[in-house]
Amino acid sequence: MAAYLAMWGLFTAVMFIGTLRLNRALQIVFASLTILFFLLAIGDFTGASAGFKHATGYEGIFCGFSAIYAGLAQVLNELSHKIVLPLGPVTK
Repeated sequence: MAAYLAMWGLFTAVMFIGTLRLNRALQIVFASLTILFFLLAIGDFTGASAGFKHATGYEGIFCGFSAIYAGLAQVLNELSHKIVLPLGPVTK
């Protein structure tokens, strides 16, 4: 299972690189998801303590809430044709 989670970590790391030209909200989502997958892989591979698993769970909660915010912001901004929730534009 650790190898499976690590492969998903690598995939999301590559996806994170793809978000570097988009907005900060998506960068946070993919960065935190990459960290989450690697923490899950480490926890499974090493048989980590309950404290480590709880910390990983809190990282997952942060990732989930950041994804909800990013998705909601994109939908609301598109529907209202103005910035309702900022996404953090990236300067090019």
